[in-house]
Amino acid sequence: MTGEIDICGVFIPGFLIALVVALALTVLIRRALAACGAYRLIWRASLFDFALAVVILGGVTAAQGRVPWI
Repeated sequence: MTGEIDICGVFIPGFLIALVVALALTVLIRRALAACGAYRLIWRASLFDFALAVVILGGVTAAQGRVPWI
């Protein structure tokens, strides 16, 4: 297993697909938190958003069953 996906002769890394999925999930969760008013309780929203994206990316790569950087 090389960790790449072949789409019409173009090899796309599996980690790139994980990034796209994590980005979509992060956007959805951020919108839900903003609609609930949770950002009033958060001290640094940008740091929280970055940490949220990292945690979601870790979850997506763990759900894929492999960690590409090891």
